[in-house]
Amino acid sequence: MSITTEVTHLLRECIVAQASDLYFLPYQRSYQLQMRTTNGITLIRTLPVEQAKSWLNHLKFTAKMALSETRRPQLGARQLEIDGQTIFLRLSTVGNFQNQESLVLRFIYVQSTHAKYVLPEQFMQLATLCQRRGLVVFAGPTGSGKTTTLYELAAQLGVGKMVMAIEDPIEIFQTDFLQLQINEAAGMSYAALLKVGLRHRPDILIVGEIRDEQTANVAARAALSGHLVLSTVHARTARQVPTRLAELGIAPATLSACLTGVSYQRLLPTKQGNAVLFDIYDPIEGGESDESTWQQNLAHAVKLGQIDLATQQAFAQG
Repeated sequence: MSITTEVTHLLRECIVAQASDLYFLPYQRSYQLQMRTTNGITLIRTLPVEQAKSWLNHLKFTAKMALSETRRPQLGARQLEIDGQTIFLRLSTVGNFQNQESLVLRFIYVQSTHAKYVLPEQFMQLATLCQRRGLVVFAGPTGSGKTTTLYELAAQLGVGKMVMAIEDPIEIFQTDFLQLQINEAAGMSYAALLKVGLRHRPDILIVGEIRDEQTANVAARAALSGHLVLSTVHARTARQVPTRLAELGIAPATLSACLTGVSYQRLLPTKQGNAVLFDIYDPIEGGESDESTWQQNLAHAVKLGQIDLATQQAFAQG
């Protein structure tokens, strides 16, 4: 069996499991291949060093990474067509102190705009928050369905309106939206595309991620000028989102004026398949949204029979 076939089988196995990440990790005199899904990290292969290196090099080659560099960090990307499905791959390699190379491969799925919700009334609550316009920000781990939530809200609220999406990469193809993709090498950063995009006067603006001060402030100004801006940020709870936005450089007065909704979400295994549970914070009305409200949401889902006690315990800390 060729290396190409072996690696394709490996990637297909991860995709069937809806893995978010695949790891090649040096371990004593072998390599461990681990897969991350919503259920955690699972060991799926233990390979001899030479075989693991050949697979790793094949992946690097297809992502146009330097095969000779095994110590310093490298980033690569490629698009994969497998079983009629399009998946974007993001690769990152680095060598450890013994000059043994490790790799993490991120799977970015071209998704559907339809999601399942543990508590469907929560989605309607988010839609109500979005009616105010302003900046609505979503947090949650990779693979928790944030982009799907953004697109479903935009599709519901954007009938007869101009909707623009700026992402890295585009994860959902939506013909009704004007979609722009980040290309840093060509000078098409989030901040640059935001400035150009606002000239199109979109009613709803999807910003894939607020990751730096310039993007944060352009998004805030767009929200203040009457646009509905939907975006994501790295934070561990809903209540941490305003703090994170302040750390990214949005002035307190500006943040208070533009932030109209915050949500944290996780993708939970339910009896009917994976579904999203939200923790929603309304910065205008105030009120509590912390670990206790997340626990209450989980308890309510158990009471309704949506999740079991094991899932409640596994996701108790968010």
